[in-house]
Amino acid sequence: MITLIHPPADQGWAGIRLEDVLRQALAGRQVRTIRTAEALEGLTGQKLLFALPLGDAGTNLEYIRMLARLRREPALLEGCTAGILTDGTSPLYTKSAAAELVLAANRAGCAFLGRPLVEGAGELANFRVQARDLGGDVKGAYRRAAAELVQRLEEETFPRQAQAELLVLHASSHPASNTMALWERVRSHLEGRFSITEIGLRNGTLSDCSGCPYTMCLHFGEQGGCFYGGVMQEEVYPAVRRCAGVVMLCPNYNDALSANLTAFINRLTALFRQTRFYDKALFALVVSGYSGGDILARQLIAAMNMNKSFYLPKNFALLETANNPGEALALPGIEARLSAFAENIRDTLLP
Repeated sequence: MITLIHPPADQGWAGIRLEDVLRQALAGRQVRTIRTAEALEGLTGQKLLFALPLGDAGTNLEYIRMLARLRREPALLEGCTAGILTDGTSPLYTKSAAAELVLAANRAGCAFLGRPLVEGAGELANFRVQARDLGGDVKGAYRRAAAELVQRLEEETFPRQAQAELLVLHASSHPASNTMALWERVRSHLEGRFSITEIGLRNGTLSDCSGCPYTMCLHFGEQGGCFYGGVMQEEVYPAVRRCAGVVMLCPNYNDALSANLTAFINRLTALFRQTRFYDKALFALVVSGYSGGDILARQLIAAMNMNKSFYLPKNFALLETANNPGEALALPGIEARLSAFAENIRDTLLP
């Protein structure tokens, strides 16, 4: 059974297209529908499909009530797995609203499929490429994408491996980094259970994606590489192929991922051309000097889970705030949170 979490549209016309897509995607399936925040009860372990009608302003008042409840109750969706549909008459806001929801639901115990989002954005220009083999029918491409998402939600389970490799990526300096200090503690809980590969992407070792033509990127991706070579082709691509999970160590730089970690995500495109990462889990350790860790978490969700198709386990990110060197390890309760983060990695990847 699928549980459809579908707040009503603020204006009736705003949700008509989404209702049509849902009707076709869910046809013949047993569905329980939840329309209000108060009805978010008894959901442990269920398959969830969020469906948000966002109108022209990217908002939905009942969804905001749901969001508030998800943020307040960290076990509300324990053991659930979800996908998400967003629909708006504006070409804006559908993905940002989705990333906001995914982070809140994830912190409430919900995992998300790789590529969990189907967007009906504005005039559906985002489906033009998919519509080419449907004679340009963007609405048909939208319906098909929603149906495929529902099917994957019903059928997919994340695989666990007895011999799992963990890939850890960073662009930090060890001596002064609170992020690296926290990772060392997490690693101490994982050693002996995983093969751990750490790769540092610092000091000009990684060139950003230069936007090669699609056919060129596809050609090099099929050969297992990239036109620009370097550490991505020699070390990172092979490690991504081998690993069961990726841990990204992310200090907060101006409320954004560091340049080298962003370059890593961009350069994954060549590998993504030939494969999907549904069977690889994403984890992150984010440290902010003042605030904004949730902004980086949403960036990772949008880029790595929604775009590059990595599976998002529940509570995928540990978000901490620390400024001066050494401060992170002195945070109240930090050892328990680090231990729980490591345990979540183990429980996600190992049988």
